[in-house]
Amino acid sequence: MRYFVKFPSGREVPVDLTVLPSGEIRAEVEGRSFAIDAYDHQGAVHLDLGGRSVELWMEGTPPEVGVVTSSRRFYARVENERLRALSSVQGGRSGGGEGLITSPMPGRVLKVLVTEGDEIHAGRPLVVVEAMKMENELASTRDGRVKKVYVTAGATVEGGAKLVEIE
Repeated sequence: MRYFVKFPSGREVPVDLTVLPSGEIRAEVEGRSFAIDAYDHQGAVHLDLGGRSVELWMEGTPPEVGVVTSSRRFYARVENERLRALSSVQGGRSGGGEGLITSPMPGRVLKVLVTEGDEIHAGRPLVVVEAMKMENELASTRDGRVKKVYVTAGATVEGGAKLVEIE
C-alpha cells in the first residue's frame, strides 16, 4: 500500500509498504528499499530499518500524527491512497481537529510564539511546552490564521489540553 507522509516543511514523501508472505515488511522510500521489523516496545514503536534501530513515540490519530524520536518532535500528515482519495472527494477535509494544536502530554507552557489573528504557514512553531524535562516545540500542521490562543507562558497543561486553534 502507498502512503504519503507530509512533513511540516511541506515536503511530501511517498512510502510503499508491502507485507510479504513470510510476514516481512518491505518499504520503498525515494528509490531505496528497506526490510522493516516493527513492534511495540513499552509504548513506543520500535523499528529495525535494515539494521538501523529507531524508536518512535507516536501520538494523535491519522492523518495528523505527532512523532518523538530521540530528542526531536514533529508532526506529520500521513495518508494512505484511500484516505487521500476520500479527502479529495470531500474537498480536502478528511476530518476535524486539523486546526487544533493540543498538548501531547502534561507539562508547562514555556513560550507562546503567536497571537490571535497571525497568518501562519505549515511548520511554523506556535508554542513551546516543557514535558518530561524536554522542550517540545509544537508547530502548525497547515497554513491558516490563528483563531484562538488558549494558554499563556507559565501555564500548566494536561495532556490533550487545547493550546492554539488555526482556521
